[in-house]
Amino acid sequence: MSDLSGKRVLVVEDEPIIAMTVEDTLIEFGATVIGPATSVEDAIKLVDASSPDAALLDLNLNGKRSDAVADLLVQRSVPFVFATGYGMAPEDSNWPGVAVLQKPYNPEQLIAALTQAILDRR
Repeated sequence: MSDLSGKRVLVVEDEPIIAMTVEDTLIEFGATVIGPATSVEDAIKLVDASSPDAALLDLNLNGKRSDAVADLLVQRSVPFVFATGYGMAPEDSNWPGVAVLQKPYNPEQLIAALTQAILDRR
């Protein structure tokens, strides 16, 4: 049994193949997937409508940074993990303590990062 079992995880990712892979992985580990959201606006609507337990947040959505989504997740005390292909290190983040997955990442890295984010919030 995974620490993601029964958790509602918001996926914010604008690359369809990555989003589908993430969704499959999360479902395999017992999570319920919310989304995927492909824009900042869609992600904000999903956070408001669904009250996720955790989120995977792509840093760049179609050329627009997802900072507003990260800020909203912090306000709602929703643990999240950034995913990026742009080489951002955790210490470069405006959100200290938030893990950063460098693309490409594997399913084990994804599950470990989300599980740790949820455990750190307890």
